[in-house]
Amino acid sequence: MEPRRRAKLNRLESRGSSSNRAIVLEPDLRRRPAQGPAGRAAAPLRPPAARLGEAVGLATAIDLEVVEAGIVPLQEIRPATFIGTGKVDEIAGLAKSLDAGLVVMDCALSPVQQRNLEKAWNAKVVDRTGLILENFGARARTREGSLQVELAHLTYQKSRLVRSWTHLERQRGGYGFLGGPGETQLEADRRVIEQRIARLEKELEGVKRTRALHRKSRKRVPYPIVALVGYTNAGKSTLFNRLTRAEVLATDMLFATLDPTLRAVDLPHGARIILSDTVGFISDLPTMLVAAFRATLEEVIEADVILHVRDVAHEDTEAQARDVAIVLDELDIDPNDVNRLIEVWNKIDLLDRAGRESLANLAARQAAANAPVVVSAANGDGMDALIAAIEQRVATNRVVMPLHLDAADGAGMSWLHRHTEVLEQQVDEHGRMAVTVRVEKARAQAVRDRFAQAAE
Repeated sequence: MEPRRRAKLNRLESRGSSSNRAIVLEPDLRRRPAQGPAGRAAAPLRPPAARLGEAVGLATAIDLEVVEAGIVPLQEIRPATFIGTGKVDEIAGLAKSLDAGLVVMDCALSPVQQRNLEKAWNAKVVDRTGLILENFGARARTREGSLQVELAHLTYQKSRLVRSWTHLERQRGGYGFLGGPGETQLEADRRVIEQRIARLEKELEGVKRTRALHRKSRKRVPYPIVALVGYTNAGKSTLFNRLTRAEVLATDMLFATLDPTLRAVDLPHGARIILSDTVGFISDLPTMLVAAFRATLEEVIEADVILHVRDVAHEDTEAQARDVAIVLDELDIDPNDVNRLIEVWNKIDLLDRAGRESLANLAARQAAANAPVVVSAANGDGMDALIAAIEQRVATNRVVMPLHLDAADGAGMSWLHRHTEVLEQQVDEHGRMAVTVRVEKARAQAVRDRFAQAAE
């Protein structure tokens, strides 16, 4: 393996069971396509050392003991084993000498490649998709999260039954049947998986309906929704705790938070918002995960304001921002919508003084419409500026309307509290109720129609 171009990764000294001892490999394809999808220029990829570090983080997050990690250069992808035969033999010896029962390949492997590598290395092989699924499975705490992870896992596993049941494929029945019992078992298990997937999708439809009802009830008391999105471990949960004074799990770990959390937050000028913390994104996020978690991610889709939290202290922050933009685009959210998105440059406490000053100058040079907010969720720096930006963005998307109601119009006041945000109410000199409300632009006409005589 090629020497790593950064500080050597620490190895754990203790020798655990071989099933928990892992080797993490980062295939580095040297010849890359000049163009991406639809003829566009391919986006510059992050350095292999950074990708390797992320893969090691994913492995340690599920309590694997990483005994070796390295970059494997290759000129082309081999259909049978992904990497060349020489490297396959070298890694086989390494796995045996280190007593490693698991090899993580930070790439997408086909079922055939995965099966062939397992035979060659006499160890379990997990690709990037499988590793991300394991992380999601380890973090799911709610019934909804467990359903979504299981659906994604079964969708992934369905195509890999040829690997899982190779011992049955070798069985050959007599009486002239070519398939034998192995083929029968494969079909039976595929049918079981399809039935389970159908049940999970039905249960998740129920989850989707429940979430829709919750959103509908929130819209009757129309608090703006502010959703946190960002790359995994960017500090979203720490920021969520800072803004809400909650105690959501926040730790230096990839995918520390999986299940969504919502809390009400009162802003300084009286407005109330619902803040939503969601699962972190990651590069090459499996399509099946985006589909399985769509019920959860609809909180982001429906949000009035989206805070894109970035770890600006990370060496790969620009690449991480591109990966988040890709996932937002898959959710039909325009990542360049300045009326809806606010970039939050987090973790400035990890930078030295010169780095913080440089970052502040860079933020100040941005256009006012899309200027980022520089903060530290850990120590609270920049929170006032962030809250002011949220208030300004919420106000931009809503209109303020002064109304005068008959003091006896209790039904009208009740309607306003259900369908608008009541900012102020008091009795004027004529004995009428002077009310100031804020409402979404799309619903302003309904308020005007309902209180045609009361509007000033």
